[in-house]
Amino acid sequence: MAGQYSNCLVCPITFALFYDPVLAEDNQTYERSAIIDWIQRNGTSPLTRQPLTIAGLRPNLLAKSFVNEFRENLSKHNYKFKLGVDIERCQNPFFQTTGKALFEAKWIGNPNGPPIVLLKLYGARAEKEASFYENLTRHPHIVYTYGLVQPSSTMNHSETFVMLLQEMAPKGSLFNFLEHHAETNPNRSLSDILLKEIFLQITDAMIFLSSKNIIHGDLACRNVLVFRLDDEEPKKTLVKLTDFGISRGNCMYSKIDAVNTAIDIVPIRSSPPEVLANIDDDDDTVDVFTEKLDMYAMGVLMWEAYSNGKLPWGQYKNESVIRKKVISGERLSRPNFCKSDYQWELILKCMSQKPDDRPTFLELKTQLNESNPTLINSPITNSPPPIIRPVTVVPVTQEQKKVEQRPQSIIDTIETHKLDSPNHTETYKLDSPSYNETERTSFPVINGNVKLRKSFFEQKIEEQQRSSTADQSRISLGPKSSIVRTASIKSTRPPEELIKVGFILV
Repeated sequence: MAGQYSNCLVCPITFALFYDPVLAEDNQTYERSAIIDWIQRNGTSPLTRQPLTIAGLRPNLLAKSFVNEFRENLSKHNYKFKLGVDIERCQNPFFQTTGKALFEAKWIGNPNGPPIVLLKLYGARAEKEASFYENLTRHPHIVYTYGLVQPSSTMNHSETFVMLLQEMAPKGSLFNFLEHHAETNPNRSLSDILLKEIFLQITDAMIFLSSKNIIHGDLACRNVLVFRLDDEEPKKTLVKLTDFGISRGNCMYSKIDAVNTAIDIVPIRSSPPEVLANIDDDDDTVDVFTEKLDMYAMGVLMWEAYSNGKLPWGQYKNESVIRKKVISGERLSRPNFCKSDYQWELILKCMSQKPDDRPTFLELKTQLNESNPTLINSPITNSPPPIIRPVTVVPVTQEQKKVEQRPQSIIDTIETHKLDSPNHTETYKLDSPSYNETERTSFPVINGNVKLRKSFFEQKIEEQQRSSTADQSRISLGPKSSIVRTASIKSTRPPEELIKVGFILV
């Protein structure tokens, strides 16, 4: 394989193998569709921050030839690789749990190849051709699988397991990221806009899997891998889903009798009541392994994210207690960092008791897009809206005398006391000789104060409309309050000096 050119095999934006590599003005190679989308949203290089243009993109034929060579080798191997011949792995796993382990690995003969890991599933057997696993993972938010790995001749063949060769996530799992964030920022979660972006990307991956009739079976933050995460620019974030299909009710892997396997594991803390109620039933035909199972787990995943990676039901060590609580209808309590009522109601909807009451992933995507995270952290988010009352001012009679001077400008300012009754609605109409019926205006009342300002600068005031002196006038506001003012307007005052008529509360 093209070892010395392996840095040209993977797009730095998508972290996926190239299909149509292009060279940009920063002398970096990107996947065409990815860099066009990036330029349209950001306008600068994701690596050097210098300005980029779509017109400046040109095909990178050299990179394309190397990635084609790499793909031909994958296909030539039929997406099957030999441990110790094509692939080398570390002796000890960097992650291990019941039924599975992850090892760092590297290409033999191609030391600079794309970073890879080896996923080992104990007590399981692959039920599909290797090409199936490679083809299934060609999605921007699903961890790419290069193929299956066959054991070396020196390995213990009494063990039964499946090994998959997958791309490596540079930042680990979302759970690890949240755990680190909680240590450095104990008083806040990731921003709502960033969490929304993460949830949408996971939802996109689940929509794809659901369309293939694949049940994830263990949807949780630990099975979401982080490739890039930007709290300041959430749209630059990239997460991918892993470890799907390793559960009962799937056709990707089969369980070997009398062997402890990951397929046997039921994640009690994120499983819905219909699964927990049938946990002791070995009959896989029970119709509980559906998309709605994963939707319940998606609700728990969102709870985890808002809780900075806390263990669901962490106050209970005995999982049988959790099982009883969930079956009886009890749910996780609202995280302190989940400030949005809309978001919390959506999480509860995902964890509905009845599967039919939970949304599909297509519906969840729509509902996530309808949320507005920019307002979630606003101090008035959960406050009642300001009281708005229509207002009209009706002045009493006013004499009109002819004036031979140039038109004057008037600014009327009215202030009232706070209304005694919150349900009291008063309507004021502003009528003046220079206003007609269509020019009446209503104004909002906020915190009980009313301020009305009308400028006459844009109105044509006919000559001889107003007298040199305005008589005393009285404006009645009703039984609650009244406003009285005597104003004198001299015709000799220059037009640039505004005459302010102040209304003083009595």
